[in-house]
Amino acid sequence: MVELKIGQEVEMEYGGKAKVLKVIGSGGQGTVYLVEFNGMKWALKWYDINKIKKPKDFRNNIQNNINDGAPSNKFLWPRYLTKENADGTFGYLMELKPASFDSFVDILNTYKIVVDPVTGRATKQTVRFTSLYAMVTAVINIVNAFRQLHRAGKSYQDLNDGGFFINVDTGAVLVCDCDNIAPDGSNFGIGGKPGYMAPEIVRGVAKPNVQTDKYSLAVVLFKFLFRGDPMEGEKVVKDICLTESSELRHYGQNAVFVYDPNNASNRPVRGIHDNVIKFWRLYPDYIKEAFINSFTTGIMDPSKRIIENEWQKLFIRLRSEIIQCGCGRTNFTSMFIKENDKYRCPKCGMEFSTLGFSNRDYRMPLYIGCKFYQCEIDPDSDDFISVAGELVENKLKANVIGIKDCSEKTWKVKMPDGAFYDIGPGKGFPIWNGLEIDFGEIKAQI
Repeated sequence: MVELKIGQEVEMEYGGKAKVLKVIGSGGQGTVYLVEFNGMKWALKWYDINKIKKPKDFRNNIQNNINDGAPSNKFLWPRYLTKENADGTFGYLMELKPASFDSFVDILNTYKIVVDPVTGRATKQTVRFTSLYAMVTAVINIVNAFRQLHRAGKSYQDLNDGGFFINVDTGAVLVCDCDNIAPDGSNFGIGGKPGYMAPEIVRGVAKPNVQTDKYSLAVVLFKFLFRGDPMEGEKVVKDICLTESSELRHYGQNAVFVYDPNNASNRPVRGIHDNVIKFWRLYPDYIKEAFINSFTTGIMDPSKRIIENEWQKLFIRLRSEIIQCGCGRTNFTSMFIKENDKYRCPKCGMEFSTLGFSNRDYRMPLYIGCKFYQCEIDPDSDDFISVAGELVENKLKANVIGIKDCSEKTWKVKMPDGAFYDIGPGKGFPIWNGLEIDFGEIKAQI
């Protein structure tokens, strides 16, 4: 590989030069550098073309992706190609990862290594989500990013834990390593990372496509939520050294989900898979059933794998079922005591009323600070980011609780006198037992 030197200038395809400032990191295909181009800082990925099977086709695909543009702002998309050198080497520019985002790998590890630029001393820094709300929002963002990508007719092809940067405060997500993305059905020699590849790729009977992306996405989501490998249980642990043949067996020919209801041969092992055992108990049944389907029926029949829109609906529901109790306990409704249409905290006994929506069969628990989103009150909306309503305490009257209209539309709300009133954006109304809200096509009531 031809490495770039600090201070070296790299010619761009359509004019100008990018000046190399320092090395950011390296991977299987090449090295990423910090560069300056047109007065701005960028990341330059420079390839070792000896590790690319079809470098000409690969480069043309990147150019096509640049021309098409990113599916959304959730992608660190290629922006500019460099000129191709006489020896065939080239690279491309992409935006830099914001400092507020951490890698998915660091989140799984719960820490990152930070090097002091002055002393060179390396220290561990904790990396954890600041709230359960932010964590579930991150999951929704990951799913939505791949929904957008697949709707654009492209597949990621090498989906793994190195493909994301996440803001642990907000749940915002950036998908990286987008140079392997190609039109569905096209492939430039990329297979994938062991443990994330669909069984049919492991067996060598298929190439990466949208269906294999769906399997890899399910693996990413499982690792994200349960902090373990969905196929690594007792059966895999017995193989002390995972050889290529045993990986083929455990992840391709005879893959068994650790919680397969019809096959207990690969259950998680206490002392080794404690995270999976712990978190499997915490999540509601509809989340567990989705993973069971993904890693049983979905293994045998790729067409039965859960599509991104279904995942998105499940996790939007999961986010709406978070309860933040005044005693400090924060968890999903599945970990609270259900009593008719209310929930009770098993720790302090505090009760939570719920809001039922006309378009779904589950109810949202109400507590100060809880939110519902535009997509939950408008059947034509896919907006899971914009807050439509929030439960707040009256600023002038302590202990008086109400819902604030955070949307841009006026709602009709039934007040205690039995009449409906218009509640406009920024306004609020009290919580009471006979409350009814008319959002338009969707209604809600306590």
